[in-house]
Amino acid sequence: MKTVSDLLANKSKDIWSVGPRATVYEALALMGEKEIGALMVMNEGKVVGIISERDYARKVALKGKTARETTAEEIMTQIDEVYGVGPETTIEDCMVIITRKKIRHLPVFDHNKIVGVVSIGDVLNSVIAEQGSLIEHLSNYIAGKYV
Repeated sequence: MKTVSDLLANKSKDIWSVGPRATVYEALALMGEKEIGALMVMNEGKVVGIISERDYARKVALKGKTARETTAEEIMTQIDEVYGVGPETTIEDCMVIITRKKIRHLPVFDHNKIVGVVSIGDVLNSVIAEQGSLIEHLSNYIAGKYV
């Protein structure tokens, strides 16, 4: 059974973030540059929240605010409301959290230290790869290749 640690081993070690006083525009620009959908919001080395493209859409654009005048801390999900996982969390458990909580990004914490972020895409790709491998093994078994 694959774990978050397995996912992180195949990803960049970079954890992209902005400070709480960064504008939403700056956060969106960084997300666009790095081709990611969320950033950790960090203050003095500590995670204080997460900001995503969805936060922008729902809390800035739809409310008539501007990205250049709104700060990350105004729209971020506060750390005490963030759903996170540990490196030992299974991919299946990540899928359950993502599905039930309707979120797209899971920060990964190891002893209260941020060590990565996994996205719904990372989780789905892992599940699809694992299912493909299982299908191949079953096909080989049915075809009599394991004698």
